[in-house]
Amino acid sequence: MEEALNFLALCDDEEAFGDFEVALLHNIENSVRNIHKAYDRLDLRTLDPEECTLMFRFEKEHLPRLAAALGVPSEIRTRNRHSIGGVEALCILLRRLAYPNRLTDLVHYFGISSTYISIICKNVMNVILERNKELLLRIQSNSWLHREKFEYYAQAIAAKGCPIPNCWGFIDGTARAICRPSINQEHYYSGHKRKHCLKYQSVLCPDGIIANLQGPFHGRRHDAAMLRDSGLYEQLLQTAVFPDKQYVIYGDSGYPIRQLLLRPFQGRNISEDQQSFNAAMSGLRQSVEWGFAKVVNDFAFIDFKKNQKLLLQDVGSMYKTAVLLSNCHTCLYGSQVGSFFNTQPPSLEEYLNV
Repeated sequence: MEEALNFLALCDDEEAFGDFEVALLHNIENSVRNIHKAYDRLDLRTLDPEECTLMFRFEKEHLPRLAAALGVPSEIRTRNRHSIGGVEALCILLRRLAYPNRLTDLVHYFGISSTYISIICKNVMNVILERNKELLLRIQSNSWLHREKFEYYAQAIAAKGCPIPNCWGFIDGTARAICRPSINQEHYYSGHKRKHCLKYQSVLCPDGIIANLQGPFHGRRHDAAMLRDSGLYEQLLQTAVFPDKQYVIYGDSGYPIRQLLLRPFQGRNISEDQQSFNAAMSGLRQSVEWGFAKVVNDFAFIDFKKNQKLLLQDVGSMYKTAVLLSNCHTCLYGSQVGSFFNTQPPSLEEYLNV
């Protein structure tokens, strides 16, 4: 390369100069395209366990188990006939989501071109969501969430001072910032949050599992509107009502009062007992924020606004995948929410209905 640049500097023939310049640019382009060939492919067998946890958020010994439970096949074939092992493909997706990065930053980790890395991430994400998305969309799909579990959750929340003896979870909405879209940007702007965003509605259990996730919704959408459009309440009527008892969830003042959905007392003239009720529930409801924080702490890429480009990426699928993976992380290693309420999450296989 140095000799070529010296020749270029000393060249007097304009035609030769032009031809050489085109050739040089072509060589540079090929070098960038094939830069992954300078690096070795990922070999989990030689990877240090601590480095593995840092890179992928899961311990080395649990990666094959995670891939199998999520339904990732042993080999993934892309449309352009490339193939890659399922565990390695899952590691690529985990690394992509674990921290804000560019595709080119991952080339030296995996010895694969940035284009191929992008294709693999999309394929693995599609596989995970196709098999497991109902776990987030429909409470009925969670076979582990039965009456005994409702009672277990209600007792754990009551033990922390909850004045509602049959409250099993908390509902709230979260806004994930995105780049300003060039089309219909006004639909995604939240005046309350003062940013362009997508909104999601979730129900958090006291063991740290997000049992239901609805969305994405436009950033200007109100919590009550998300509840109405999501169909969540109808699901609660089918799953949390029994002949002798019913179980409720608790939300903030943005939600309406329903048979299975409670919120704080409102008004300036509420009684002392009502004020005490609001104060007790406010402290417990903060656990919802811990659940949201765990998702973005484990998979910080979804919190990097500059790379959340609505018209270029499937931002909604990325967040749903991150929530599923965060739930899997909770099943294996616990969470701040579970420690606070002194509860144990379901096993990984129990959660994923394996």
